[in-house]
Amino acid sequence: MHGRIIETEQDILDGADWLARAEPRFAHALELTGPWPLRRRDDGFAALRDAIIGQQVSVAAAKAIRAKVLDAGFAAPEVIAGADPEALRACGLSRQKVKYLQALAGSGVDFEGLRALPDEAVIEALLPIPGIGRWTVEMYLIFALGRADVFAVDDLALAEGARMLFDLPERPKRKEFNVLSASWSPWRAVAARGLWAYYAYRKQREGVAP
Repeated sequence: MHGRIIETEQDILDGADWLARAEPRFAHALELTGPWPLRRRDDGFAALRDAIIGQQVSVAAAKAIRAKVLDAGFAAPEVIAGADPEALRACGLSRQKVKYLQALAGSGVDFEGLRALPDEAVIEALLPIPGIGRWTVEMYLIFALGRADVFAVDDLALAEGARMLFDLPERPKRKEFNVLSASWSPWRAVAARGLWAYYAYRKQREGVAP
């Protein structure tokens, strides 16, 4: 079985309150950033389809390509699986992404069944699909399935946010980050939201001329 599910803004507030009491630096971050965002999205095929579309392109480019894909009628997995690859390419997708999307569409993943699985079992179910890496699955767990105790140690923004918030000499390496983030359980997904928010706050501040 999986643990707590984040469904509402109140869940985020509960997690943030716990983190602020457990670690004063999170309390400091919260004072600067204000409440951390929920950012829940629907789970299922579309969430991973859009994740693949968004890989290695800007948010604006991903939005434009996604619109073309949907306008062309390539929304459902069965349609994408049976599509002419060149028709998908015409929507602005690279050949590699077309392969990834068609692999996902033909994978037969039971997305409803994933909801009941433990976090690691979800990772094991999705990682074999080409184009789906651990970071992508962790984002799916955090935002689509709402898992409260998932953290992405390979996320550069999280590592940089932690470096700044905890006054570290450099970004924490994977092993160090695993150890550090373990103390934020059972609210590691809320801690991630806090670090992303703090990272964005600092970057915005640094971008403003004195």
